[in-house]
Amino acid sequence: MGRVIVVWAAGAMLWVSMGEAVWLNLPGSGTKCVSEEIHNNVVVLADYVVVTDDVSGQNPTISCKVTSPYGNYLHHIENVKHGQFAFTTQEAGNYLACFWLSGNNQSSGAVSINLDWRTGIAAKDWDSVAKKEKLEIATDCNIADVNVAP
Repeated sequence: MGRVIVVWAAGAMLWVSMGEAVWLNLPGSGTKCVSEEIHNNVVVLADYVVVTDDVSGQNPTISCKVTSPYGNYLHHIENVKHGQFAFTTQEAGNYLACFWLSGNNQSSGAVSINLDWRTGIAAKDWDSVAKKEKLEIATDCNIADVNVAP
């Protein structure tokens, strides 16, 4: 029973540390922020997109600012419907991403953001790693060098 709990806890910690998409509901005015405590020298990747209930076809635009624990700007963009940021942490601490409606948004429906924030191993582009041209094939194997136990 004890081993099952340890395995489950280790799996849960791995799942949490890999990152996942979250939904943020933006207020008509003001800012919504998310933060994560991250160690030094960790890769961070994020994609975000505006999702709205407004059927008029005019998706609102947002602004985004990402700061390091010491207040350095890592990403800052305004009046976009989607975006992404990527960086490798230079200091350990609380990294903060803030979003707000920008400009003259005429949306009457709810405005949400889908944020896919990934850190560490979850940020690795596994599709490109698995491509055939990226694989190295060992061609100088000699069967005589292989020891087989009787």
